[in-house]
Amino acid sequence: MKPLVLDDLLNIYEYEKQRDEIRREIIAYKRPRRFQLGPDIVVTFENRKTMLFQVHEMMRAERMVKDGQIQEELDIYNTLLPDISELSATLFIEITQDEKIREMLHKFLGLTSEKSLFLKVGDQRIDAEFEAGREEADKISSVHYIRFPMSAEQKAAFCDESLGAQLKIDYKDYIHAENIPAESRTSLISDLK
Repeated sequence: MKPLVLDDLLNIYEYEKQRDEIRREIIAYKRPRRFQLGPDIVVTFENRKTMLFQVHEMMRAERMVKDGQIQEELDIYNTLLPDISELSATLFIEITQDEKIREMLHKFLGLTSEKSLFLKVGDQRIDAEFEAGREEADKISSVHYIRFPMSAEQKAAFCDESLGAQLKIDYKDYIHAENIPAESRTSLISDLK
């Protein structure tokens, strides 16, 4: 996927004027790219459009106006863009009660080292690869960046909309699956082209 560059961005002033409309559009765009896997995990598939929004929001929140600062953000977010034969996503371990943070996160220790999150398409299994550095022996982050690299055969299967597709997690006693509906599949396939 083509990296984001400074010319892709609006300045903070222009972004602020258009932000409400941009937010409405990105929320609608992300809806079919967001999957609830059981009560505690949400996976949102990312691409150039979603990362552009994230960079704009970071510029706004941090009041970034200097090209050097903004380029640093672009460099970070560009690493999260999928390559041509993969999908990328953000996985959130959702915790709504502050007093349960440690308990909830502890139950997912080991998640990043297991082959427990995957796409299932026909007879193809496409395992997620977690970004390193977000889990240690005794603690795990609530946000993870993941990739689903695909062989040519896996990519062909994923792009064949006649085959059913699911996003699945099978980790200890946390086992959930979500069907990938047609609208979602079409959006994700566009990331692979």
